[in-house]
Amino acid sequence: MSERIVPLVRKKQIIELSDSGKRTDGRSLTDYRKITIQTGVIEKADGSSIAMIGDTRVAAGVKFEIGDPFPDIPNEGVMQVGAEFVPFASPDFEPGKPDEVAVELARVVDRGLRESKMIDTSKLCIVPGKKVWIVHVDVYILDHCGNLIDTAALAALTALLTSTMPEACLEGDEVKLTGKRLPMPICDLPVNVTLAKIGDKMFVDPSFEEEEVLDCRISVAFKENGMLCAMQKGESGYLTVEEVLRAVEIAKDKSQELRKKVTEAINVAK
Repeated sequence: MSERIVPLVRKKQIIELSDSGKRTDGRSLTDYRKITIQTGVIEKADGSSIAMIGDTRVAAGVKFEIGDPFPDIPNEGVMQVGAEFVPFASPDFEPGKPDEVAVELARVVDRGLRESKMIDTSKLCIVPGKKVWIVHVDVYILDHCGNLIDTAALAALTALLTSTMPEACLEGDEVKLTGKRLPMPICDLPVNVTLAKIGDKMFVDPSFEEEEVLDCRISVAFKENGMLCAMQKGESGYLTVEEVLRAVEIAKDKSQELRKKVTEAINVAK
């Protein structure tokens, strides 16, 4: 019984406090927690970063592999995003195969990067119709204190932006590496913003405490020019048309704030 009552009491407190525009940690409804981004944290990776939003911490690494193209896009390379929840990051995480939460996280991060056309995948082609570069983006949840989606998206984005790719050439029928490194063919800088609906209010960057009592959440990704490129609703609650439009408007504004953080981290890395 107490397991059901405690969240209800907490939700009531969060809603009552939100009526004055405040949250339990002192933020306004549209404030992010402190954002920190480090680059070049994994020596063996082709690109890497650690992103922190509050105490939520996510690492991302990029590796290139030569493989076969998809039949429907034979002259384009491939990007794949995977997520792993390290067991010590949260009491709720267990070792083993990725569960549905990890799969959803990887898909949301992947969709924002893919639909923005961030990478010119045509430049990942080595031998048209036969061999291409496969870009593996691996995300590792190190500390879970709420809003894994935005933290993972920042880590993945920064890892890609700081990556270099191997140069390959064709010698006879064999693909060989030249030993040189090339810059990533980057075309855009997409940013994801997540909001939680609790009661009739929208909370930017929900904390773990807020996520435990949310009705639903919405994640929105924007291209650098401000165009919306991806959207995902999570959990069982509903959103009205007006709430979706308001969430998109808030997210578009906050995406500029996050993009600035990424740019600053990249400039420091240079």
